[in-house]
Amino acid sequence: MEFLGDAVLALVVTDHIYAAYPQMAEGQLAPLRAEVVRAETLADLAIELQLGKALRLGRGEEASGGREKLSILSDAMEAVIGAVYLDAPWEELIELVRGWLDDHIAAASEGPGIRDFKTRLQEYCARNGQDAPQYRLTEKGPDHAKQFLAVVHVNGEKRGQGRGRSKKQAEQAAAASAWQALNHDEVAVATGAAP
Repeated sequence: MEFLGDAVLALVVTDHIYAAYPQMAEGQLAPLRAEVVRAETLADLAIELQLGKALRLGRGEEASGGREKLSILSDAMEAVIGAVYLDAPWEELIELVRGWLDDHIAAASEGPGIRDFKTRLQEYCARNGQDAPQYRLTEKGPDHAKQFLAVVHVNGEKRGQGRGRSKKQAEQAAAASAWQALNHDEVAVATGAAP
């Protein structure tokens, strides 16, 4: 069912962004779609919908925290979309999926890599003659519910930190924190508001 849901999801999102963003080239539409239909987005949606509570899992997956695993949640979300496709009229399916994902589409459409703060932070540092960002990761918790903390340093100074269920999520959160702080500092200096 998740195979069908994956294809339906890609079609709904592709159809919407093609119509909604006619100014975008194919080279911009493909990454936009990828950002919206990626496993992390679907897992976050499954968590919002509390889909994990409704899953039937084997003993091993249940014991290892399967209800919180990103891969299981994203696959379950695709299966739900596939089931809705089989049972509901096309228009209702589109309305449901768009209701779930419109905010994600809008955020991702604001520019290429808008959510990729690691790239944005690296570009900021290069543009301003600073060293490349350095990330330090720590982890805690059992394997099935691991949490990561990333701290990012620029020119040896701690500039941000973030948490996530994966190393990638934690580093992105840390980079977002640092990027926002550095841009805030830059605006303050430019306007004379810096101490």
